[in-house]
Amino acid sequence: MILLLCIRRFAWLALAILGCGLSACERCNKPVTPPVQKDEITVNPPPFNSDTAYHYIAAQLSFGTRHMNSKGHEACARFLIREAKRFADTVYVQPFEVTAHDGVKLRGTNIIASFNPQAANRVLLCSHWDSRPWADMDDSASTSPIPAANDGASGVGVLLEIARTLRAAGISIGVDIFFIDAEDYGKSGVDDSYCLGSQYWVRNPHLPAYKADFGILLDMVGAPQATFAREGYSMMYAQWVVDKVWSNAARLGYSHIFIPQTIGPITDDHRYINEIAHIPTIDIIQFDPKSPSGTFGSYWHTHDDNLNAIDKTTLQAVGKVVLYTLYRYEAEITKLK
Repeated sequence: MILLLCIRRFAWLALAILGCGLSACERCNKPVTPPVQKDEITVNPPPFNSDTAYHYIAAQLSFGTRHMNSKGHEACARFLIREAKRFADTVYVQPFEVTAHDGVKLRGTNIIASFNPQAANRVLLCSHWDSRPWADMDDSASTSPIPAANDGASGVGVLLEIARTLRAAGISIGVDIFFIDAEDYGKSGVDDSYCLGSQYWVRNPHLPAYKADFGILLDMVGAPQATFAREGYSMMYAQWVVDKVWSNAARLGYSHIFIPQTIGPITDDHRYINEIAHIPTIDIIQFDPKSPSGTFGSYWHTHDDNLNAIDKTTLQAVGKVVLYTLYRYEAEITKLK
């Protein structure tokens, strides 16, 4: 799903910027608890429904695998556009074609569901919706596409439920929910072969000179007993957003899930949004050092990435933290006016 930067090749980046890599040194393994500022703002966000988020994940899987140029991919695109139009004020559909690392032409569709499109203060929420065309971490059927319940569908499911909630409860700030395509058709070791949809979008935004105050990317946010560390590129480009989200998680009692550990940089869609679009964006992504990959869950890029890889408790924690962050930011903006 993502191109994990190997320590051997990119240690200079992690050491220079973060002082640690994915196999962090003793100093880097020390927990850095994000400061929880004195709370002078009262926030009462609407509830997040993990049952509905789970339903949206199952709905995506019902189309089959959603790898690029497949029938399941086309069916899921229609579903996402339809659901986005149910909830958002404005929906932008961005078809595009890119050439993959193996020379294959990929037909993609970026979908942006916009709430309060005229609002000056905006938050960008993202998740990729395509699925991995190979089970390259599996011992069997490694050339077959995977279900991608957690690696893709989980973030989309959470964002669809947030979209439904925003429509029902309302919010005064602008929120743009970005379903990113062509993220997972990459090859480890090939520069810029992942995240093709976000790379296209940052160079061809759905609106000229589009900007947001900050962004949050969700990737693999539904696994049982998942934890989320402070990812390297997020800390490099948007530490203040990491601090904001992790502090909100602490306020909600989720410090055991949003852990204080900092890990090395991971190339995901947020990297290009930071580096090219210059929107400070963080990545909420599962961190599991005991897994075969050393970073992601044991299901990652295997056929085990099915609905058994989804837990409603994790969905609830992530969805609640993101919703709280939106409504707290609304309250902060209101207080400044």
